[in-house]
Amino acid sequence: MLWEFWYPALRSAQLRGRRLARAMLLDVPLALGRDSAGKPFALRDICPHRAFPLSFGEFDGASVECAYHGWKFDAHTGQCRVIPSLTADSKLKCERIYAGSFPCEERDGYIWVFMSNPEGRALAEAPPPAPELPTFSPKYQIAHLWADLPCSVDQAIIGLMDPAHGPFVHQAWWWRTRHSIRDKAKQFEPIPNGFRMSAHSPSANSAPYKILKLITGEPATTMIDFVLPNQRLEQIRAGRYWLSSRTTVTPVRAELCRLDFCAAWNILPWVPVVPLIIHVLGPRFIKQDTEVIKKQSLGLQYEERMMLVDDADRQARWYFELKAAHLESRRTGEAMRHPVPGVVTLRWRS
Repeated sequence: MLWEFWYPALRSAQLRGRRLARAMLLDVPLALGRDSAGKPFALRDICPHRAFPLSFGEFDGASVECAYHGWKFDAHTGQCRVIPSLTADSKLKCERIYAGSFPCEERDGYIWVFMSNPEGRALAEAPPPAPELPTFSPKYQIAHLWADLPCSVDQAIIGLMDPAHGPFVHQAWWWRTRHSIRDKAKQFEPIPNGFRMSAHSPSANSAPYKILKLITGEPATTMIDFVLPNQRLEQIRAGRYWLSSRTTVTPVRAELCRLDFCAAWNILPWVPVVPLIIHVLGPRFIKQDTEVIKKQSLGLQYEERMMLVDDADRQARWYFELKAAHLESRRTGEAMRHPVPGVVTLRWRS
């Protein structure tokens, strides 16, 4: 698991009023809520006194009160404010006690948490802003999909970027069949903390792209980025029309991830073609991937090693190499050595 990155903990709609919500990120339990101004916060869901989950306690808009002994903690910093059991002559300074806390921001309908370290220790400096979905006009529609994936984050991410499984896993009239397999050649280039499939014409054997081209009447291009730790970003542009999406795979525990898909678009908002593709066809697409991951997990119980072959699996190799280079950079303090040497053309059939 990669630390010092932003991860989506909850969808914004899951955090209402003064109710505390529970979440798990990178095997760390979190208690999340909104203060009286509506700003989200994230505390480690463990009281430093007796390890009681803070999420069972009360929240008054500024402080979280542990339900076991009434200790109160600042919602944003985790600093202890009150210990009811202390007598007037006690020398214990409660303000020196902290519950773990994590930077927290709201973007694109998600509550993002910066997972700095497992304990939620304070950072020496503020983290960069939370990721934001690129948009290209002031007015647009937005949608969210999600699913639990019973696997490790590495298994889910290399499945996310796998270009060759589509005709076998996603066989449908509205997507592809195994009879539509054809040669592909895509150009890739390095970007900070990731790599990019350079802008190109969308695949001719994918029905949704054909529909988008038909309704816009414009030649379309698509560009796909992968950025550590877990983001796949895609932009489809056709004249003044655009669709921007982000898929994240977030490690909840060692063998459980959550997939979150967010899409924004301005393509013919008065015609429900894009909402149909996202809300009707999208869940079917995700369900097919989820079923494959469940079945693959049965085999991975007995064989952890996976073969990565030729260009079709090169993106998976790059992911593992990026992750290793990032960890080595953190260890040594030196600049990260990017595994993608420059512009590279990969070829496969799908």
